[in-house]
Amino acid sequence: MRNVSPASYTKWLKPTSIILIIAVIIVLVFLGTSMYIVDQTEKAVVTRFGRFLNINDPGLHFQLPFGIDKHYTINVTAYNTEQFGFSTVKSGVSMTYSNRTNESTMLTGDLNIIDVEWIIQYRIVDPKAWVFNVNEREQTIRDVSRSVINMLVGDRGIMDIMGPERSAIENSGVAIMNDTFRSYGLGIDVSTVKLQNIDPPAGVQEAFDDVNKAEQDMNRLINEGQQAYNAAIPRARGEADRRIQIAQGYATERINNANGEVARFNSVYEEYRKAPEVTRQRLYYEMIEQVFAANEENAPPVIIDRSLQNFLPFRNMGKE
Repeated sequence: MRNVSPASYTKWLKPTSIILIIAVIIVLVFLGTSMYIVDQTEKAVVTRFGRFLNINDPGLHFQLPFGIDKHYTINVTAYNTEQFGFSTVKSGVSMTYSNRTNESTMLTGDLNIIDVEWIIQYRIVDPKAWVFNVNEREQTIRDVSRSVINMLVGDRGIMDIMGPERSAIENSGVAIMNDTFRSYGLGIDVSTVKLQNIDPPAGVQEAFDDVNKAEQDMNRLINEGQQAYNAAIPRARGEADRRIQIAQGYATERINNANGEVARFNSVYEEYRKAPEVTRQRLYYEMIEQVFAANEENAPPVIIDRSLQNFLPFRNMGKE
């Protein structure tokens, strides 16, 4: 081991050396306490003798050294998350802790017990209020969130909470929490309230599972009925349109025939006005011709009296 002579200690204990060491220490402390850097995601709340001075944006800043000025960097872009009724151990895995079970157990509006797990996400929007206005910030956030969710759950029935009212609870939770935090001057803005697991008490879990299964079956049958309706209605409408078109075609045909008969009658009437006797005689012959043409094919012929007074059936003597 190397021996240090007393002369070396005497050299370092000279007044000039001590003053130099103290000066170096003072310079280092001065530089360390007078400069700081604010990250792009942060803002710095600066105080002087403990009183608020200003808020600095990202970048390099200077302040009075030796603790005269202090700064508190606050992340104003990141979203913080609070979990209720459970705690995330690692990504994709969660565990329910006994000390958080009570905050997830709630009484519903129809006097049922239910376990509700939820999360909230918030961002700091007022760094000054966040630093100065409330001491126990995280605990205040948790207490307010628990109070709001308990109130919203207590106003609804258990089946509504597990079904159609889920999104309504989340939206109302965001609005009420933000109003409460603004009244406290906490300086945060809640962006998300998300209900996670909603479970009935263990003793009635099977009954609730049966109810959920029945609701799923009901929705499935409704969907199947809707599909059958969607398939049958267009086909029925198509058939109805086809029949309507047939009826319209028939009506058009009858109308055209009637118009033709009217036109023919009018033409005959015009001819009748010109020569009533001749037209009357011709019409009579045409009618008689139609009568004879309507007889059956094997019916015996008839003989018309020249005086047109009568007609007699003529028996065919050639056949037995």
